Amino acid sequence: MRVLVLSYGTRGDVQPMAALGHALRVAGHEPLLAAPASFAPLARGHRIPFAGLDEGVLRLWSAPEIQEAAGHGRGGLRSLRAYTDLVARMRPAVRRLLDGAWAAARDSGAELLVHSPVAIAGPHLAERLGIPAVVAALDPLYVPTREFANPLLLAPSWLPASANRLTHLAFVRGQLRLAGLGVDRWRAETLGLPRRRHRYDPLRRPDGRPTPVLNQVSRHVLPPPADWPPTVHTTGYWYLPTEPGWAPPPRLAEFVAAGPPPVYVGFGSVVGYDPAGTAREVLAALDRAGVRAVLATGWGGLAPGTALPESVLAIDSAPHDWLLPRMSVVVHHAGGTTWTAAAAGRPQVVCPAVGDQPFWARRMHALGVAPPPVPAPALRADRLAGAIRTAYDDVGMADRAARLGALVRAETGAADAVAVLEKVYAQR
Repeated sequence: MRVLVLSYGTRGDVQPMAALGHALRVAGHEPLLAAPASFAPLARGHRIPFAGLDEGVLRLWSAPEIQEAAGHGRGGLRSLRAYTDLVARMRPAVRRLLDGAWAAARDSGAELLVHSPVAIAGPHLAERLGIPAVVAALDPLYVPTREFANPLLLAPSWLPASANRLTHLAFVRGQLRLAGLGVDRWRAETLGLPRRRHRYDPLRRPDGRPTPVLNQVSRHVLPPPADWPPTVHTTGYWYLPTEPGWAPPPRLAEFVAAGPPPVYVGFGSVVGYDPAGTAREVLAALDRAGVRAVLATGWGGLAPGTALPESVLAIDSAPHDWLLPRMSVVVHHAGGTTWTAAAAGRPQVVCPAVGDQPFWARRMHALGVAPPPVPAPALRADRLAGAIRTAYDDVGMADRAARLGALVRAETGAADAVAVLEKVYAQR
């Protein structure tokens, strides 16, 4: 089975899709991962065939003015101007991305296409190639349910069940409008496809039947809603194993072993426009909490900018399956670290910033494995220190986190996803 796995975004978006590609290869299939070009080393390290996509959309989204507007949560004309300018500048970058995705698909010989919803080319490429498409949802954003509101709309918790379903429909319709910017011309000029109803709806096949959906989430973290259709498969998380031969740098291994388990702090690429200011608040919080810490700077992430105390070690990154089980508490932004922290069985302190992050922060607190969220836009040293100390000292929280970790680690998410894909392929 030749499978095109199409992904776009930052590491939290791409790494689970790489894990799916790895699981496909282990199962004897032929995957091709198409993702932003900078992820070529990640694919190469796990022997996953790779096609690089243009990163112009990501560069535009990370522009300082956009990050400042998003990081401060400012409304009004300043944010509106930033996002209006972004849309205008985005069109040529989106076209390069679409053309690159078509080049990868055209030459892949794919018999099945798996795509994240943000990879908007996916359904159109599958239609052009005449092969089945499967949506790989890293978050429960697209399939309507009465049980909770769409995580990206920040709807109030008191909404009635009927309104919850409407928030999902409103989100999908909004996404479809955005996807229409320039895609119809690309469909006609490049793919030779006509306009048709539901052409932007990733949950519908061209013949109107429902598209299969793989939900990359643990049922122990978010139980599947009872009103999801049988075409939605909740598989558990997709973990990419540590590259063969990887060993921790001596400095990291020595620091971890030199005292009580440290606190991990890492916010990925989502720190707003002032990573240095955030780092100052984090360092002050660690000092007040009186804990050792490993500070993951990462791409576009925390920037300490000053000499660190002996109790804090800064690293660029390290595989979470090695690092997080050796930590006492995991402080993060509720991106992909949410599920690696859950699997590690460690208490969490969640500092959500944008998108679906507040949803997952509330979910971790509801499960009893994290204190109340500390929103990133209001992150201050005293509040963060209190949350870290709570997670560090609370024996009950540690016990709940350990039990959740055992349940999550027992799942075989990527292998289960491959089994679903094999059934879809057999029924094509």
